Amino acid sequence: MQNLILVLITTIFINNVLLSQFLGLCSFLGVSKKTETAVGMGGAVIFVITISSAVTNLIYNFILVKFNLEYMKTIVFIVVIAALVQLVEMVLKKYVPSLYKALGVYLPLITTNCAVLGVALTNVQVQYTSNLQSFIFSIISGFGTSVGYLVAILILAGIRERIEHNEIPESFKGMPIVLISAGLMAIAFMGFAGL
Repeated sequence: MQNLILVLITTIFINNVLLSQFLGLCSFLGVSKKTETAVGMGGAVIFVITISSAVTNLIYNFILVKFNLEYMKTIVFIVVIAALVQLVEMVLKKYVPSLYKALGVYLPLITTNCAVLGVALTNVQVQYTSNLQSFIFSIISGFGTSVGYLVAILILAGIRERIEHNEIPESFKGMPIVLISAGLMAIAFMGFAGL
């Protein structure tokens, strides 16, 4: 149990997928203009990464390894992730059309979000004593990583909303000030490395 909590804290704060691994930056920078859309994207990413971590772990351990097809993992994982993103897209389009429109092109981009694929690939590379332990750790790692994504995108959205009406030098307006803010966030999150 202690190891599971450690994995959760590590993936959220210390090895934050956006601020220490720099995976998934396109949606991080594109969707973080408003906190409402950041929450929606974070929720979608939590669902996709957590479920894809579980499904890809099962496919890898019980199909790919069993039939010596480990080299197919990247292709298989992309297909699983694409199917889950399509499911999220259909649900949002039907039940939350305003969020679906606000997320725009970034929702389908979850399929190609390197954070989702990176987590799935990292989870199957770690060796565990049993398939059950591997499965549980994959789910916890996926959930923690996606919560870390949500935390980072929410913080950046809050910062962007606060600085929107500030006086910023012309050369720093727009994306430069966003990148500086994200860089300062990454430095701040480095402080968690002492945990």
